[in-house]
Amino acid sequence: MPFTQLGLHSSLVRGVQAMGYVDPTPIQLRAIPVILSGSDLIASAQTGTGKTAAFALPVLNRLGPHRPGQPRVLVLEPTRELAAQVETSFRDLGRFTDVRATVLHGGVGYGRQRSELRHGVDIVIATVGRLLDFLQEKALRLDQLEVLILDEVDRMLDMGFIHDVKRIVAMCPKKRQTLFFSATVPPEIEAVARFALSNPVRVEIGVARSVNESVNHALFPVLHEQKFDLLLGLLAKTDFQSVIIFSRTKHGADRIARRLKSANHSVAVLHANRSQNQRVEALEGFKAGRYEIMVATDIAARGIDVAGVSHVINYDVPENPEDYVHRIGRTGRAMAVGDAFTLATPENSGDVRDIERFIGQKIPQLTLESFGYVGGKSPAIDTSRPNRPAPRPQQRHGDRHSTPRRDSAPRAPRSEPAHHPRGKPGAHWRRNSGR
Repeated sequence: MPFTQLGLHSSLVRGVQAMGYVDPTPIQLRAIPVILSGSDLIASAQTGTGKTAAFALPVLNRLGPHRPGQPRVLVLEPTRELAAQVETSFRDLGRFTDVRATVLHGGVGYGRQRSELRHGVDIVIATVGRLLDFLQEKALRLDQLEVLILDEVDRMLDMGFIHDVKRIVAMCPKKRQTLFFSATVPPEIEAVARFALSNPVRVEIGVARSVNESVNHALFPVLHEQKFDLLLGLLAKTDFQSVIIFSRTKHGADRIARRLKSANHSVAVLHANRSQNQRVEALEGFKAGRYEIMVATDIAARGIDVAGVSHVINYDVPENPEDYVHRIGRTGRAMAVGDAFTLATPENSGDVRDIERFIGQKIPQLTLESFGYVGGKSPAIDTSRPNRPAPRPQQRHGDRHSTPRRDSAPRAPRSEPAHHPRGKPGAHWRRNSGR
C-alpha cells in the first residue's frame, strides 16, 4: 500500500515524496492508521524500521494548520541527539505545512529555546531534564496538549528517567492521545503504560530481540592485548563506506579515536562528555563523509539515523544484550545490507553467551587471515560454560577494556586489496575452527 492510500493529507504525501520515500515500512503501515483513528498505541519494532515517520506523519495530519498558543504535541526523547533528529524529521515531513516545531534539550543555552516557545509552537520535542526546567519556570504549559509521544521508552528506563516521565505525564491533560514507541517492552514499561495509556492498541513488528536480517554479524575472538591491532587489520582489509566503532566508556572512546588518528584515519568522537557543538559537528561531519569513522559510546546506539553506515565494530562487547541489537542496528538500515563485527576476548565469554541467548542464535566466530595472532591462532570464545570467567584484574582510567600503549603488530598497509565478504568466510577471514 503506498502512502497515498493511508489517508494522509496531500501536503504530507508531498513531504514524504520529497524525502525520497516510496512505500511505507511495516511499522508505518500498522501504526499510522491506528494513530489516525485517535487510539492510544504501544508500538515496538526493530531499530531502523522507520518509527519516527510512523508517528510524525499521522500527528502532523491531525494538527492541521499552525495555531498560536501552547504546544499541542509533546515528544519526549532520552537524548539530545535523538531529540534533534526527531525535530528534523518533523520539519522535513511537514515542509509543505505551516506547523511549527521546536526542540528543547540541554548542552546549549536557554535563550533561543525560550524565544521559540514565546512565539508559539505546535510541537515540542524535548529531553526530560530541559523540559522540566521550562515547566518549573512556567515558560511552558501542557494544558493544551492533544498528543503525548514517549519515544525510545526502554532507553528512558535504562537511563533512570521513568520517575520524571511519570511526573510529566501527570501534568498533561487526561483527555489526550498517548503513543509509546520502544524497541522492547519489558515489565517496567508495562507498568508505566498502565499509568499513561488508555486501552492502547499494540503493534509489534518483527521480534524485538532479533537482529535485523539485513545485518551480517560475527565475532572476531582475540586476546585483549591484540584488540587494537586486530581493529586496524579489519579496517585495512575491509571495503567500508563508513564505520561506527563502539566503546563501553567515554575514556575508551577517546583513546581509540586518538590511536586511529595516529594511524591516519579520519575520526569523529561522540559521547556524553563532548559539548553540544562538538557532538553536532561530529554527527554532521560523519553524515557528510568528512569522517570515515565515528567512535562512540552507547549514546549513539539508539535512534541515530545515519544513512550509508556500511559497518559497525564493537570494540568492546556490550554489557547489556539489548545494546548489542541496537548497536549493530546502526548498519543495514532501511533494508540495506550491512556488516557488524565484535572483538571478543576470552574474558567476554559470559557477555557473549548472554547476547546469544537474548537473540536466540549463535554468533559465528571468524578469524582474520594473515593476522599475527599470539600463539599462531585465534582464541575461541566458549559460550557453553555456565559460569562467567573472572573479570580482568587490571583496569586503567575507569575503562574495563582499555587498550595497551604499545602496538604489538604493525598495521596492514592500505595498499592491500580490499575485500567485503558480507560476513561469510573469504580471502581475508574464515570461520574459527576452535569454536
